[in-house]
Amino acid sequence: MFITAHRAASYIVLAGLLAACAPGAVRPPPAPRVEAGPGFQEAHYRRAEAMGQTVLRIDPQRSLISITVHRGGSLARMGHDHVVASRTIEGLVAPEEGRTDFHFRLDQLTVDEPSLRAEAGFGTQPASEAIEGTRRNMLTKVLDSEHFPFVLIHATRTRAANVLSVSITLHGTTRAMEIPVQMERPAADASGDSIAVSGTLRLNQSDFGIVPFSVLGGAIAVQDGLDLRFRIVAAKR
Repeated sequence: MFITAHRAASYIVLAGLLAACAPGAVRPPPAPRVEAGPGFQEAHYRRAEAMGQTVLRIDPQRSLISITVHRGGSLARMGHDHVVASRTIEGLVAPEEGRTDFHFRLDQLTVDEPSLRAEAGFGTQPASEAIEGTRRNMLTKVLDSEHFPFVLIHATRTRAANVLSVSITLHGTTRAMEIPVQMERPAADASGDSIAVSGTLRLNQSDFGIVPFSVLGGAIAVQDGLDLRFRIVAAKR
């Protein structure tokens, strides 16, 4: 079926996305709860608790990972920039060890929530039909989420203040990096049994073996670089 250039751009900009794409204002139907994704080290935290250490559980209601996806190519004006987000982050934190392991599912991501687009400074809202089509195309044809359903993150404290050593596993590829973060005790949790970690970073799709999607000889394309921001809140379980 013939697709106009404008609609094609809406489909394409997200198709080569690093790890995220989901419906716009309408959330995807909830997937069955997964207690632990591949490689998730739940047993380690059970042992830590048995030894008397504090273990915190990530609160998905207060945690967010968002990814800004930028359009590229000589016809970039015909497409859209997008914001993709995870609000279903699951995992554990051992503060005394300075360690955390968490994951989220690709099929539970959202795309272009109006509030997140506003925060990113985007003045337009793509149609929900285009967002749903983009998400479906990306998950099945680009990220192969059926075989690689999770994004896995393992992080440990470094000797440098407020710097974490982080390993991210996506689409079967793991990359390690050091990320500056801000750590705080949420104001609503004066008991001290919670922690919030936030920061920003930039990732390249190609670092995870993903070729940025493009058509028309690259005239309409997704930029390789993706801008991420995150705030992870964990509390005593």
